[in-house]
Amino acid sequence: MRRLIVSSFVSLDGVIEGPMTWASPFFVGENVDHALQALSNVEFFLLGRVTYEMFFARWPDIRDSPYMDRINGLKKLVASTTLKTVSWNAALIEGDVAEALAALKRQPGGDILKYGVSQLDRTLLGAGLVDEYHLSIVPTWVGHGKRAFDDVGPVDLDLVGTHRFDNGVVTLTYVPR
Repeated sequence: MRRLIVSSFVSLDGVIEGPMTWASPFFVGENVDHALQALSNVEFFLLGRVTYEMFFARWPDIRDSPYMDRINGLKKLVASTTLKTVSWNAALIEGDVAEALAALKRQPGGDILKYGVSQLDRTLLGAGLVDEYHLSIVPTWVGHGKRAFDDVGPVDLDLVGTHRFDNGVVTLTYVPR
């Protein structure tokens, strides 16, 4: 059975929006190696429309590292009611997102990974589909932007793991209660 893992950068002040502008200086060396290792059992990359459009505008052309090669090669699933077509090795999720993902999770195969905590998480958590959250706390203050779980509402999580990096980033692994 597949797992659904949500992974996100979070600043010290709880911001998740625009991580490419503030988290990038911390996504180097052992952090990239760890992220690549985390992709080893991932078969599908789940994206909402906004994240898909943001990543699709930049990432398909980046072919300078094993990490980006792995991301670009993953099968992508896009949850959107407004997009009619997608590319970048992607397929639109037709119909009810929760039902489609629940069916996919019941099948054998690799994990499903989603980057960023978004409004889609409300649906995923409500349907009991999220198996783990990997929250990478980045030691920087952003000062503005959407904060983690703003779109989700109240959530209770249990801490089940930690990983500390030399540059001060700490990845906390949580499971929903």
